[in-house]
Amino acid sequence: MQFDIDINNQIVTARKGETIKHVLDRIGIKVPTLCFMEGFSPTGSCRMCVVEVEGIAQLVPSCSYPVQEWMKVYTHSPRVIKARKTILELLLASHPNDCLYCDKNGQCELQYLAAELHVRERKYRVKSASVQIDKSCPGIERDPAKCILCGRCIRVCDDVIGVGAIDIIGRGSNSRIGTAFNKGLNVDTCVKCGQCIQVCPTGALTEKQSFEKVIEALNNKNCFPVIQFSPTLPASIAEAFNIKASKDILNILRTALKKTGFRQVFDTSMAADLTLMEEASGFIDRLNKHEPLPLFTSCCPSWVKFIENSKPEYLKNLSSIRSPQQIMGRLIKQYITSSAGQKPENVFVVSVMPCTAKKDEAVNDHINNSDTPFVDAVITTRELIQIFKLLGIDFSALEPEPKDPAFSTRSSAGKLFGVSGGHLEGLLRTIHFMMTGQEMDPLKINDLRGLKSRKEARVRIGKQILNVVAVSGLANVKTLLDEIETGGNDIHIVEVMACPFGCINGGGQQTGRDEKKLKTRMKAIYDVDEEEIIKVAHKNPIMTDLYEKFLAVPNSSRNKELLHISRIKGQVQ
Repeated sequence: MQFDIDINNQIVTARKGETIKHVLDRIGIKVPTLCFMEGFSPTGSCRMCVVEVEGIAQLVPSCSYPVQEWMKVYTHSPRVIKARKTILELLLASHPNDCLYCDKNGQCELQYLAAELHVRERKYRVKSASVQIDKSCPGIERDPAKCILCGRCIRVCDDVIGVGAIDIIGRGSNSRIGTAFNKGLNVDTCVKCGQCIQVCPTGALTEKQSFEKVIEALNNKNCFPVIQFSPTLPASIAEAFNIKASKDILNILRTALKKTGFRQVFDTSMAADLTLMEEASGFIDRLNKHEPLPLFTSCCPSWVKFIENSKPEYLKNLSSIRSPQQIMGRLIKQYITSSAGQKPENVFVVSVMPCTAKKDEAVNDHINNSDTPFVDAVITTRELIQIFKLLGIDFSALEPEPKDPAFSTRSSAGKLFGVSGGHLEGLLRTIHFMMTGQEMDPLKINDLRGLKSRKEARVRIGKQILNVVAVSGLANVKTLLDEIETGGNDIHIVEVMACPFGCINGGGQQTGRDEKKLKTRMKAIYDVDEEEIIKVAHKNPIMTDLYEKFLAVPNSSRNKELLHISRIKGQVQ
């Protein structure tokens, strides 16, 4: 049912069941908000989106108030603007006055609103309680003093990730967002995914920076700094520096990384190819021996943490292969740099990932239970952008850099790891070849593509039909696990990514939930798959060379020692 309403003295068509904010968004009128998130039911808790409705004495929250026929709405009347400004001034009354030093400086929604509403002085002052910054987690830092109780982090942790690691504790004026028993995130159910950072409007939640550690290594003459980067990075950097996002800027990115001081540059997609080889062989072995199915992928450390914390009975179903980040780190330290005449102890491996959980993974996974990590520092996409800006890297003036000769070739299957369903699509290509000796035709699996939280496909491989599922957002995994436990699904492989839609929306990407940007990043990855000559891991010449000279055959006992990890007891093999 449609009807007319009056907004700012203009007649607008509205639909029954819409909120005032939905109508405003559709006609291009912006109202500020701090608690609202698209796709979530509105709470109206921040009151920043209030509007004036003729005939109603009090201002109403536009995010949750339904439209009514011939309603007259004023979105920016003097009364509305004064109310919004007062709300903001009250929020700022107890907020730390350290914008210049805050990680969110320039990206803080509170800061934007202060400028928009012309707040130029601290009108109210409230003595804030002394709170300690939570630095216990390797990847996430929490500063309760900067929290404005918008509740976004709670909702994404509950509804999208499904772990409920944080919640409102205390009552009344003593209310704050905290963890169970007010302990640190590192001892909580937190899976370190960083989705809370993505939605936090202030500096209350940020990644724990490795920025200075990397800069120090780049300037250490006794250090040999090398870098590996995620399959999502070229598209994300293109977006950040206004380069055409649909273009694979891989070689320009290599130039930029070399100019920052890294001696060698590696694409982690190559290690993803190795993951596919080992995982495909492991799945076929599991299938033939009638071992527990489905096989769950294990490249997402947040998903692995979730299984360890909440569903340890499924540890036997997890793929034993290490993540591409950790495999690449080991290859660099123990094989690649030694061929370049470098000692492992002098090599400083930096990993650029769209994920805060990768910081936790690097800290906890060492070589043969020693103190030597596979990866010395993990920086997020955001941190790399900061480094490029600090060092004055001008992308418009860069010329493409030839790839490093060692371990530089990757297939587009490895590149697909950046998007939900991509890991599974690349894996099925290699499983098909290993089981039949023929290439899958067509290679593209449309049912595993797109921005859906759950994607399913039935793939014929010889006489075998494989039922596969790709799930993103750990809350959606819980539903799937319930189905598996009740025997309602005969599934062979499940790909799980903690972040909605995969690494293109990882907790280390640029902050903000923007579906248009996600589609652009996804398209850039799929474009590479269309244009790349090598589209399957088993045709990557580096894989052939590695197995002939070093690894023998996929899933061998030697490879299990080098590339796999036992998660039943959390110990490295």
